[in-house]
Amino acid sequence: MADDSARGIRIEGLSKRYGSGDTAVDALRKVDMTVAPGEVVGLIGPSGSGKSTLLKCLGAVIDPSAGRMTLGGERIYDDGWHIPDLRALRRDKIGFVFQAPYLIPFLDVTDNVALPRMLAGHGNTQARQQAVELLTALDVAHRAGAMPSQLSGGEQQRVAIARGLVNRPPVILADEPTAPLDSVRAMAVIRILNDMARQFQTAVIVVTHDEKIIPTFKRIYHIRDGVTYEEAGEGRSFG
Repeated sequence: MADDSARGIRIEGLSKRYGSGDTAVDALRKVDMTVAPGEVVGLIGPSGSGKSTLLKCLGAVIDPSAGRMTLGGERIYDDGWHIPDLRALRRDKIGFVFQAPYLIPFLDVTDNVALPRMLAGHGNTQARQQAVELLTALDVAHRAGAMPSQLSGGEQQRVAIARGLVNRPPVILADEPTAPLDSVRAMAVIRILNDMARQFQTAVIVVTHDEKIIPTFKRIYHIRDGVTYEEAGEGRSFG
């Protein structure tokens, strides 16, 4: 696990403090977490426990106060950022899947998926080809020319997953990806995340309150008052 997690996600002693002195608030306090390539791990906790803060630190959206983070085998933070271009880090190393798909309404499905690849400097034709390959893997290639408003909720979420994977990031951060979905669609999304994690050797963290999907995780991190602890999950197999 240790060697694999060095290439996936490794968090050591991560903390985040807001303010100073008597008014300081510790949102994270020495968080430790590892996720290996090809693994999908759950992160659960009550509101205000630090889940969102942890995802924002991992996603290089906010600055931690101390600790270390390694993504895809590269030390990105060690009591300070080691990456000069955080926008490139987010674009190339991290895929985001949110509760809402956030598809661009005036682009068709293919261009929604291809856009991050284009922004990374790849040619439009190549980016669209790779988008269609992912849409095929996610069983929505038949909707490649559709507009987001023409898609069902499940289809929109699959397109959002394809967009998150198009740059082949070593890390996927999924924030409540099944919250708006019924049981069948929620389980389909988790099955897809597991399949894509194995296929592309991506380390995936799923933040969730959704009791339907919690039994699917082989490992679960709980977070409370900014502190994490791990437990083994039931780990339902998706074949």
